[in-house]
Parts: sequence; C-alpha cells; structure tokens
Amino acid sequence: EVQLVESGGGLVQPGGSLRISCVVSGLSFDDYVIGWFRQAPGKEREGVSCINDGRTFNREAEKGRFTISGDNAKNTVYLQLNGLQPEDTAVYICAAGSKIPTALCPGRYEYWGQGTQVTVAS
Repeated sequence: EVQLVESGGGLVQPGGSLRISCVVSGLSFDDYVIGWFRQAPGKEREGVSCINDGRTFNREAEKGRFTISGDNAKNTVYLQLNGLQPEDTAVYICAAGSKIPTALCPGRYEYWGQGTQVTVAS
C-alpha cells in the first residue's frame, strides 16, 4: 500500500519559517517523482515544487524562499518554507507521480497525502 504522510505544519508569524515533511512508503524514489502542492481556502490547488533523483524544481513565485530536498534513507521529502507571508497560508500536500522522460516534474500524480496546514498570521 502506498502512503504519503505529511507533518510539520503549524501557525507561524509573517517572516517566519517552517520545515514540512512527507514520509513515503510503498513506492521507490527510483520510479517516482515527489511533488509539493498547496491549496488555499477558496482557491485551486497549485504545484509548488518537485524533486526527481535529486534534481529539483521550484516555482518562480517561491524561488529563494522555498527549498525542496530529500533523504532517501528516510524515505522522506522536505519542503523548507522561509520568509512566510499570510498569502502562503494553505494546506500543503505531497504527491507521487511516475517519472516521465520528457519533464522533470510529471503532469500527473497518482498518489496523494492528506496534507498539513500552514497558517501565517500575527
């Protein structure tokens, strides 16, 4: 059974930082890309970042603030969130998608976690 379990969310003040984690079981990082998405209240889910064999992609809007990394020994992918602002408030969700030869991040993800809430407020 494939499972993706996020943790590490919480309430943080503007300008603060969090590191959220995604523990993956039931699949191999050799075959799957792990992506981070977020969904804010009343908004559509949006892709933020992905990691594929150590190569990473970060969306332009968060470059310099968010960093994705992985620890294969722990089957865990992290998303370091720095310089958080109220507009970053969302449920952050990790997902696994089969690798494709034509792109770093696949367009389709087969497995999804439940998400972890990040709230930025003073």
